[in-house]
Amino acid sequence: MSRRGFLAGTGAVAAGAAFAWTPVFRVDRASAATAAPPGFPAGIPLYQQAWRNWAGELAVDSIWTATPASPADVVTIANWAHANGWRVRAKGKGHGWSPLVVPPGAAADVLLVDTTANLTGISVDAAAMRVTAGAGASMDALLARMEQAGLGFTATPAPGDLTVGGVLAIDAHGTAVPARGETRPAGHTYGSLSNAIVRLTAVVWNGSAYALRTFERTDPAIEPLLAHLGRTFVTEVTLQAGANQRLRCRSWVNVPATEMFAAPGSGGRTLASYLDSAGRVEAIWFPFTANPWLKVWSVSPLKPLFSRQVSQPYNYSFSDNIPPEAATLIGQLISGNGGLTPTFSQIQYAAVAAGLVATLTWDIWGWSKNTQLYVRPTTLRVTANGYAVLCRRSDVQRVVHEFVGFYTSRLNAAAAAGRYPMNSPVEIRVTGLDQPGDTGIAGARTPVLSAVRPRPDHPEWDVAVWFDALTIPGTPGAATFYRELEQWVLGNYTGSYAAVRPEWSKGWAYTDSAAWADPGVLGSTVPDAYRAGQPASSGWDAAKAGLTALDPHRVFGNAFLDGLI
Repeated sequence: MSRRGFLAGTGAVAAGAAFAWTPVFRVDRASAATAAPPGFPAGIPLYQQAWRNWAGELAVDSIWTATPASPADVVTIANWAHANGWRVRAKGKGHGWSPLVVPPGAAADVLLVDTTANLTGISVDAAAMRVTAGAGASMDALLARMEQAGLGFTATPAPGDLTVGGVLAIDAHGTAVPARGETRPAGHTYGSLSNAIVRLTAVVWNGSAYALRTFERTDPAIEPLLAHLGRTFVTEVTLQAGANQRLRCRSWVNVPATEMFAAPGSGGRTLASYLDSAGRVEAIWFPFTANPWLKVWSVSPLKPLFSRQVSQPYNYSFSDNIPPEAATLIGQLISGNGGLTPTFSQIQYAAVAAGLVATLTWDIWGWSKNTQLYVRPTTLRVTANGYAVLCRRSDVQRVVHEFVGFYTSRLNAAAAAGRYPMNSPVEIRVTGLDQPGDTGIAGARTPVLSAVRPRPDHPEWDVAVWFDALTIPGTPGAATFYRELEQWVLGNYTGSYAAVRPEWSKGWAYTDSAAWADPGVLGSTVPDAYRAGQPASSGWDAAKAGLTALDPHRVFGNAFLDGLI
């Protein structure tokens, strides 16, 4: 792809399916049009390169990028940056939406440090049920090595093309709570992957220079590093794991949304009923369609008679690229012809329903990663907002029913006025919270900035319901709709009933024109969500102080993080 083609492509996904993006416009230091960073350490590869995030909404034409060969090189880069007034951002796969890596209009004195080339080592201690990985190792590689050693996680994010460092920076999660009667196996956690951290090594200020320091899970200083939002540079991490599990994943496309998301106490095939029976659910619901795509995972040591055994992940090939009929509509949708949205959604739903049959994937069985990983880089790139609603497990159906009711009413009202801001699915998952006791480590510290950190003042809140509402980048009216939805979410799930925290990697803090821009949400709502119910010694302000103490010169920061933390 040419430089001009890259710049043209970042404005909107006008051509349809957004195919796998690889770095473009790479120019070595000697050939760059602008001066290289002054006095940059010799021996560390340095080049200019275009960068963009998952949905293509955040893009930088040209940014200096370095490729360290080792953690020691990262230390060298950090000390160079401190001496020369530059800032350093760890770069993984860029599979995120929020401006945690690079905000729009990134300053010229920002250096990306690519972790994916060399900081990728993986070692497994099967006897101790632990795995150590470099920050740039992919989840695909990590889970494959763990499977070979008989280890696995309870749940993981759906994409495997993520770095370990990126996943842990934003407390990434899958979907899992214990089924009724299920006992948590040793080494497993139903919270985020950040809760699996045993120790980590980061580049921090030691009083006179930046240096590597290893933090144990019992060290109070590790608390803000367990989900640090990119405000530090983790080079290596050790995670606990458990015995790998065989999972059966069944898909359902014949349960009406009115039944699945019905009011609590309605009976029938509700989301809560599937949660009780299996503990692991995900609902994907295209707008203006009657039935969601519901995936239900259950622990199944032996292959069920009618399940198809799978030995590799990414089994839903029909979801890797959208149907040609839908691709032809995307340009029209973002050009203002939103009336085609119901047709677009129906095509996507039909492709799922037919694809499950054609690929024999409506009932699959295999090792955990082979049923949990299903999002490839070739999947349609959509933008998304995201929130975690902490509540009692007995209130999950109520939480979901209220969300779906509001979302549907506002979507229908917008359609009646000729507006179609949402043209991609709502996704609903449910996880446990980050209980430090799951580690089995006496005195384990809590991930302070995790969206699923428990609330000591509400011990009855034991789960989080995750909502993501998706739409194609550039869709008219999307930001306004997201703002309205966000304000309702923040106002509805309050008091003794529930609480809301943003999903760090997604969209939040909406104005009528942009995400991550509402000063009230950024300055008050989000910090207060992490202060509420927490001791002052281990809340939002303590996390800020802890991160500042480890990086007082804010070498590992950016303009967006400066305002947030």
